[in-house]
Amino acid sequence: MSTREAVLAKVRAGIGRVASDPGRRAAIEGRLRSPARHTVPARTASKPPQELVALLRAFLESQTATVIEVASSELVPGAIASYLRANNLPARLRAGHDPLIVDLPWGTAPGLLLERGPAQASDSTGLTRALAGVAETGTLILVSGPENPVTLNFLPETHIVLLAAADIVGPYEDAWVRLRKRFGQALPRTVNMISGPSCTGDIGSSIIRGAHGPRRMCVVIFGEPLRDQSAS
Repeated sequence: MSTREAVLAKVRAGIGRVASDPGRRAAIEGRLRSPARHTVPARTASKPPQELVALLRAFLESQTATVIEVASSELVPGAIASYLRANNLPARLRAGHDPLIVDLPWGTAPGLLLERGPAQASDSTGLTRALAGVAETGTLILVSGPENPVTLNFLPETHIVLLAAADIVGPYEDAWVRLRKRFGQALPRTVNMISGPSCTGDIGSSIIRGAHGPRRMCVVIFGEPLRDQSAS
C-alpha cells in the first residue's frame, strides 16, 4: 500500500466508509456527469456578450496587460507584429502546436519568425491560446499540453495570448463547463488562471514586475462574441 492509499484508508476508517462502496461511487459519478451550478455573481449574470468583452478588457488593462481586438483570426499575425514593433521587441515567437495558431496566415506578417515547442531560456516572447476568458475577474484560462506548453505562460518575458471573443464567459462556472465539454474526465494535467503580467509587492511594498513570470502580457481578442452563452 502506498503512502497515499494508507492516508486515504485511515480517513475512510475514521468516517466509517470503504473504498469499494458502490453507492458512494455511483453518487460521485453522478455529480461528475451533472455538476450542480453554483450562485453566479450579479456582476456577470445575464450580461450581453459585448459587455462581457468590455468587462474582461477593463480588468486586464487595470493589471497593465495590453488588449488588442481584431475582427477575425486572419488579422492576428499583423496585430502581433505591430505589438512587437511598438514595444521594440524581437520579431520572434515561440508557440506550441495549437491548430488555430498553426493555421493562422503568418505570411501576412513578413519578418515574423514563429518557432514550435516548449519555451527555451532564450525565448523573449511566448504565444499561447486561452481556452476561455472569465469576465467576472478578467482571468484567462489556459490548459497544458503539446498544443500550448505550460512553459510558454511563465518563462518568456513577454506573453501573448490569443482569445476568441466567443470563448469569453461571465462567471468561472461557465469556464469549467467548457473545460468539461472539451476534455470530459480526461482533464489536462494543469489549468492555469492568469489575470495579467507577473508582479509582486512583497519586497518593500514596491511593485516588482516579472518576479515569477512575464513582465508584459498582450491579449489579442479576435472574432465576434457568442450571442447565446448557454450554447457554450
